[in-house]
Amino acid sequence: MGETKTLLRLGALALMWGSSFLWIKLALGAFSPVQLVLIRLVLGAAVLVVICCTQRDRLPTDRRVWGHLVVAALLHNAIPFLLFAVGEETVSSGVTGVLNGTTPLWTLVAAFVFGVDRKLGLPRIGGLVLGLAGILLIFAPWQAGGLLSWGALACLAAALSYGLVFTYESRFLSGTGSSPVALAGAQMMAASGFVLLALPAGGIEPVHPSVAGVLAVVMLGVFSTGIAFALNYRLLATESAVAVSMVGYLIPVVSVVLGTIVLHEALNARVLGGMVVVLAGVALTRLKRAGDPKPSEKARSGSKAVSSAARSTHASRPS
Repeated sequence: MGETKTLLRLGALALMWGSSFLWIKLALGAFSPVQLVLIRLVLGAAVLVVICCTQRDRLPTDRRVWGHLVVAALLHNAIPFLLFAVGEETVSSGVTGVLNGTTPLWTLVAAFVFGVDRKLGLPRIGGLVLGLAGILLIFAPWQAGGLLSWGALACLAAALSYGLVFTYESRFLSGTGSSPVALAGAQMMAASGFVLLALPAGGIEPVHPSVAGVLAVVMLGVFSTGIAFALNYRLLATESAVAVSMVGYLIPVVSVVLGTIVLHEALNARVLGGMVVVLAGVALTRLKRAGDPKPSEKARSGSKAVSSAARSTHASRPS
C-alpha cells in the first residue's frame, strides 16, 4: 500500500510539472508573459504560505537567508519563468518540455565550474557529451527547418538558469533551520516582487480573458507550482532522492504527450530522437559513484534543501 501511494504521488508530480508547459501555452492566449508569470508566482506563493500556516512553519527571519533567497528568486523563478513564457510564444509546449530536460546537464557543468563537484569521471563526462549532442540534434542548426530560434534559445537559457541556481541553492540555502516549504514560499514571494517591477516593461498590455486562459493560469500557479513544490518536498522526506529524481525523466514525455493530444502539436523524429539522447545523457551523469551517500542519506539531505534539484537530485524542473 505504501509503495502504491508513493507511485501515485510520483505520477501526480510528473503530471503537474510536465503539464506546466501546456498551461503556459494556453494562458498566453489571455495574458502577456509578464502577467502570466506574476499571477503564477502569487498563486504559488499563496499556496505555500497557506501550507506553512497549516503546518505551523515560520517564514525565515534571518537577513542573510533572505539575501540568498533574493538571488535564488531571481535565477530560479523570475528569470526562467519569464524566459519559458516568452519562448513558448513561438515554441511548442512539447519542445519546451524537452529543452527543460537539459537542466541536469547544466547543473553538472555549474557544479564543476564553481568547484562544488570536481569528480566528474568518465560516465559523467560521457553523459554530458551525449546530452550536448542531443541538444545539437534537437536544434539542428545545419537544417533550414531546424529548431534554432530566439524562442528556443530562451527556453534553453531558462534551463541553464535552473542549472546555475541549483548549485547556489544547495550551497547557501540548505541547513538554514527553516522548513523547505517555508523557504520556497518566501522565495516565490521575492520572485513576485521582481516580476512586479517588470510590469511596466511588458505587463500593461490589454488582457484578453477567456475560460481556457484563466483556468490554465490557475492550474499553473496552484497545482504546477504551489502544490507540486510541497508534494516534491514530502516525497524527498519519505523516499530516496534517487527515486524522486525519476520524475525528471517523465516531465519531457508528459509535455510531449499533452502537447500532441491537446494542442495537436507535431514533433518530428529528429526532435524525439534528441529527447531520447538527452535523457540517456542525463541518466549517465546520475550513475552512482563509489563513496556517494546512500539514497536514504540523500533523502534526508534533500528534504532540507530549498531547490528542487536538490529537489530530485537536480531533476528537470518545470518551467
